[in-house]
Amino acid sequence: MSTTADIIIHNARILTMDDDRPTAQAIALAGNRILAVGTDAEIMAYSVPATRMIDAGSASVLPGFNEAHMHIFGGSVGLGQLSLMGIKGFDALKAAIRAYATENPTKPLLEGLYADYTILSEEERVSRHHLDAIIADRPFVMMAPDRHTAWANTIALEKAGILHGRDVGIGNEIVMGDDGLAAGELRETNAFSPVMALSETGGREMLGSATGGDPDHVTPEQRAADIAVLKKGLAYCAAQGITSIQNMDGSLYQLEMLQEIEDTEGLPVRVRMPYHMKNFMPLSDLQDKAAVWRGRFKSDKLRCNFVKMFMDGVTEGETAVFVDDYSHKLGWKGEPLFTAEHFNSIAIEADRLGLPVTVHAIGDGAVRMVLDGYEAAIRANGKRDSRNRIEHIEVVHPDDIPRFAELGTIASMQPTHPPGSAGLPLEPYLTYIGEQRWRYAFAWKTLVDAGATIVFATDWPVSPLPPLSCITDAMTRTPWRQDMPDHRLTLDQTLVAYTRTSAWVEFMEDRKGMLKPGYYADVVVLSGDIETCPHAGIVDLSPLVTICDGRITYQVS
Repeated sequence: MSTTADIIIHNARILTMDDDRPTAQAIALAGNRILAVGTDAEIMAYSVPATRMIDAGSASVLPGFNEAHMHIFGGSVGLGQLSLMGIKGFDALKAAIRAYATENPTKPLLEGLYADYTILSEEERVSRHHLDAIIADRPFVMMAPDRHTAWANTIALEKAGILHGRDVGIGNEIVMGDDGLAAGELRETNAFSPVMALSETGGREMLGSATGGDPDHVTPEQRAADIAVLKKGLAYCAAQGITSIQNMDGSLYQLEMLQEIEDTEGLPVRVRMPYHMKNFMPLSDLQDKAAVWRGRFKSDKLRCNFVKMFMDGVTEGETAVFVDDYSHKLGWKGEPLFTAEHFNSIAIEADRLGLPVTVHAIGDGAVRMVLDGYEAAIRANGKRDSRNRIEHIEVVHPDDIPRFAELGTIASMQPTHPPGSAGLPLEPYLTYIGEQRWRYAFAWKTLVDAGATIVFATDWPVSPLPPLSCITDAMTRTPWRQDMPDHRLTLDQTLVAYTRTSAWVEFMEDRKGMLKPGYYADVVVLSGDIETCPHAGIVDLSPLVTICDGRITYQVS
C-alpha cells in the first residue's frame, strides 16, 4: 500500500465507528483505501505536494452512510414527479395537481407522490370522483407515502383497463364502488401497475418490486433514458453523503444498467441488490436464477447476493397481516402473500444455497411467519451465520421479541415511518392497530434491548432519502402517549445502525462501515458537529464532501 496520501481530511471531529479507536482528528486516503487515521500531526506526515487537502473546519467526519433499504429506480424517477408531501385539503391538492399539469403538458401520465391517506381529511377517503373534479381529461395517479396504495382518476382507470375491476391476486385489491365501477383506490402493486404502465417509463421502474421481473421489450432509446434517470438518482444519493445502497428491487434489467454505468464511468455508490422471489415463482428459481445472479454480479461495487420477499402489505391499506384482528375491522387480520409451508420451503432452500433472505413484514402476524420460516431453515440446515433480515417490523408481538436474538434475525427499520414522524399523520394508523398494540409498534429500542441487531434506512422513495433527516427523526421521535415507551436509541447507536452494522449485514464488515486503515475510502464530511448539535438540528447539517472508493463523488462548490 502507498505511503503517501492522495487525500487528507484534517481539522476534523472524526467518528470512526471503530471501537479500537473511536475518534480522531485526521484521515489519509490512498487510492481507494484508508491509509491512516490519527491526529493532525500524525496524518500530515503522509502529505506530499500532490496531496489534496480538505479542511473539515472542526466538523464531523463519518464513514459514508449505508442506505440499507431503498428503491433506486423508482426513487430516481420520482425526482421529476409531483411531491404532495404536506398537502392537506381538497383546495391545496387541486392547486398542486393543476399547476403540475400545466408545467408538464406532454406527460402521458401525471404522477403524484407522498399523498397521505388523510390528504382530504381524517374522515374522507380519496375517490376517483375527487380526482376527476381536479383533472378529468388527463390520466392522473397519486401514491401514498408507503407506495402500497394509489388513487387514480377515471380516465387513468379506463385507459389502464381496470375501471370495471379485475382479479389482481391475493393481497391486492381494486376497491370497487357501489356503482360497480372502480372507486379509484388501488391497493398493492398488482392493482396499480396497469395505471403505472401508462407513464413515460411504462412502469419499468416498478417491475423489480412489483413482479420481480423485467420489461418485455426496451428500445435502445428507452434504455438510454432509463440509464440517464438512474445516473441522476445515484448522484442524488452521493449528495446525501451516501456511499452504499441496498436496492431492494430485484431486477436483472436494473443490474445490467448499473453494471453498464460502472463499466463506463464508475458507480458513485456501492450497490447491493437481491433476487426478488414472488409467490408465483418456482422454488428452482433460487438455484437457476438467484444463485446465477450472485455469481455474475459479485464485485464490491455491484453485488447481487440475497433474496427479497414480501409477506404482507401495509396497515393503512388493510393489507398488513396481524396475529389478532384489526381494531376497526373485526374478523379481518389481513391475508399473507405466502402460506407458511410455501415460505418455509423458500427460506430452507435459500439458506441451503447460502443466500441470505430479507422479507417485508409490517404486521406482527407477518413478522411471526417470517421468524417461523427462519427457524425452520435452522432446523433443516443447522445454525449458521445467515444474517437474514425482516424489513419494517411496524408491529411485533411481545412473544416474538426475544426470537430476533435467538434466531440471529436482523431488524431492518425506518425511523421515518412511525406516524407522527417525518410529517406523517397519526390516523388512520393508530385506530387500525388499536391501543393494545401501540407499545409494540416501531419498537426499535425494545428489540435492541432484547439483543436484536438493528439497521436503519429510509425506504426511499417511500420516505425522503437524506440520512441526516432520517437520523433526526430517530432522535426526536416522541411517544404517542405519555405512558408509552421511549424507543429512541443513542446517537452513537443510530449512527452505527447507518454505517458499521449496515456493512456487517452485507458481510462486508472487514472492509467498509468504519474509518480504519486498510478499509475502503468511503467517507462523508458534514457541515457541522453532529455530536454537539441539538438533535432537532441534525436535519440542518448537510454533507460537504462525499468520497466513495477514494473518488470524490460530491462536493459543495
